[in-house]
Amino acid sequence: MARHADSRKDYDPAPLDGLSRTASFVMVHVGQSTGNQRNLQYGIETRSWGFPVWRPEYRFARPRFAVLATGVGPRVQLDVWSTKKITLYLFEVRENFYQAEAPHWPDEEAENAIKYPVRFGIEPLAVLHDVRLDERGPLGTTASDAIRVSGTQRGIGMLVDMDPQPLFDAAGIPTNWLEEQAVALNRTPGFTAEQVKPPKPPKRFSNGAGFVSDPKKRKAIELYAEDLAVAHYEREGWTVERLGKPYDLHCTRDTEERRVEVKGTTGAATSVDLTINEVEHARDPQNIVDLFVVSDIKVDLLTDTYTASGGRVSHLHDWTPAEEDLRPRSFEYRLPLA
Repeated sequence: MARHADSRKDYDPAPLDGLSRTASFVMVHVGQSTGNQRNLQYGIETRSWGFPVWRPEYRFARPRFAVLATGVGPRVQLDVWSTKKITLYLFEVRENFYQAEAPHWPDEEAENAIKYPVRFGIEPLAVLHDVRLDERGPLGTTASDAIRVSGTQRGIGMLVDMDPQPLFDAAGIPTNWLEEQAVALNRTPGFTAEQVKPPKPPKRFSNGAGFVSDPKKRKAIELYAEDLAVAHYEREGWTVERLGKPYDLHCTRDTEERRVEVKGTTGAATSVDLTINEVEHARDPQNIVDLFVVSDIKVDLLTDTYTASGGRVSHLHDWTPAEEDLRPRSFEYRLPLA
């Protein structure tokens, strides 16, 4: 049964200390095997990460950022570890730890089992290569060692409070953490799954939050999310018409009108792909638009029609996408006149 929450996220972020120099990080070591690197690719695509077991501190943690590190084996002493250089994938945490109900990663779907039940949502900010792991690197000794310890404990995330500014500076992200206490998405370089190079990379189909390559599964997710949205608005007394384009649902109630964009994913509710038309439509002051996102959808692949169930709802009323929350994936280029 779906769990509903009429809010952007179903947790409240920790209050910001106006002059805090530090932020809470999840430090994760990702192994170099083909399977681990494939999961890393898929986690970047779907804006999700997960661990095999809960730690008590996860239940009360409110991390702001996450670092997924790969390229160096962790089973060495700290003094040896500190002489190495590593690749870091820097993320902002956009959905806090939650208990997963749906298989998501390739190895989970292959076994039809949840292997990483501790999930959280991540938004890519920047990738950093050849990062020093000693005290002169942007991580410092404590965070660097947390990555090493994570690698010796099946990649379980280690929580660390640290100053994020050295990482932002190394990544070329123009922000002053001490003054702003935030990072605008449109000022970050971002990265894609294609920047992860496993030994035998699988065929890539696309990238983007919640993308799945199986069209039958993708359709089941889309229809299920739309069905939940229709049921929600009908319970509130709206008459709902399914359109698909230029937006998903047209809702009317007496003299009121509301337009709804619906998105679904088996991953976390972190970010969604939008077309330029969807952005412009939501920003048009003549339109009243909601965004209805269903995450952590479970899909039974053993049924003929692929049965979807479960899910977590994030519901944005009177939605207008802000510029700082948008990052372009591609550009239209106009060729010069002949």
